[in-house]
Amino acid sequence: MAENVTNESDKSEERQKGKRILLVDDDAEIIEALRYALEAKGYEILVARDGNQGLAMAEREDPDLVILDMMMPKRSGFLVLERLRRTRPVPMRVIMITANEGSRHKAYAEMLGVDDYIRKPFPMDRLLESVGRLLS
Repeated sequence: MAENVTNESDKSEERQKGKRILLVDDDAEIIEALRYALEAKGYEILVARDGNQGLAMAEREDPDLVILDMMMPKRSGFLVLERLRRTRPVPMRVIMITANEGSRHKAYAEMLGVDDYIRKPFPMDRLLESVGRLLS
């Protein structure tokens, strides 16, 4: 009788199936790269192209995780994060990504309760590790 053997990474990917991630970024290339990498891991991806759309989608779709750019048209990532933290009884998991080098911005994001803060450009493995950790 053959034994059903699964390694840890298969189990981990099985747990991720059905998890929904909202990408909020105005850069189409970044959206497509993230979508490709995350869908390959079995995540369902939702996309918003500016802060207002991201906030509306986060409230309507209730994703498991939000990956949020800091600098966007209409409403910055900070304003989206502030609103999410004020309006939700259970905090939504949020990873903020930014090209900004300033440590003040990182400190402010952390004060608002961001789960991870990643500076662009970043290795995709760094983001995938953070996503996996926050959604496991």
